[in-house]
Amino acid sequence: MTRAQQSVGDQIRWWRGHRRMTQLDLANRAEVSTRHVSFLETGRSRPTRAMLLRLGEHLDIPLRERNSMLLAAGFAPAYPEHALTDVPMAIVSDAIRTILAAHAPMPALVVDRHWHLVDANETVALLTDGAAAWLLEPPVNVLRLSLHPEGMAPRITNLAQWRAHVLHRLDRQIDATDDTDLRRLRTELTGYPGGVDAAEAGPALVVPLRVRVGERELSFLSTTTVFGTPLDVAVSELAIETFFPADAATAAFLGTRQ
Repeated sequence: MTRAQQSVGDQIRWWRGHRRMTQLDLANRAEVSTRHVSFLETGRSRPTRAMLLRLGEHLDIPLRERNSMLLAAGFAPAYPEHALTDVPMAIVSDAIRTILAAHAPMPALVVDRHWHLVDANETVALLTDGAAAWLLEPPVNVLRLSLHPEGMAPRITNLAQWRAHVLHRLDRQIDATDDTDLRRLRTELTGYPGGVDAAEAGPALVVPLRVRVGERELSFLSTTTVFGTPLDVAVSELAIETFFPADAATAAFLGTRQ
């Protein structure tokens, strides 16, 4: 049984356990009695729509899963889901295009919750040049593209370190969302050659991406930007990945390409 097929009480109990919270912890945060939380989880009490929204907030449940809880309780979803091409998303699409364009000549891209490429600026092609054509066919999975032996992996000079970083980040995302597709993606990525476990990669304050471009080695630091307080499922799952030069040589090279 998938979680979407579970009762609303089972879903509440699962997320509470996944967040490592006791019934008392959740009751205190939601400002209700422990008895009420227990009754909600066992089905002895029927939650109101407002209570489910409150619990979803305090359990930090992804918006997609909050909608699932509401449906299980017989309520309509609270959070819409639009494509970026839909009219209500115009302001978000404009913001994304502005960020990507402003970040040039440094690479920047946008991914969805499964790391599929949504958009990118022209400099990203500098990093993906030489990858197999099938890896660049939509929907492009950015993590697969970077770690696959026919993708960027042969040109990443610190592949073991970068791979450990990617898998660690993916683990954190899986822990936060419990997404089945992300679990499958992680299993696939761990089967690729060229890396070691995160514990063997050595400590690092910031993990750079070092990649060969022609006869040069470029080094980048990456940052992630998400939309604050999103009320749309799709917007809540978007992430903007921006890359900055990690050394003077990379900065100089990018500057000459403007």
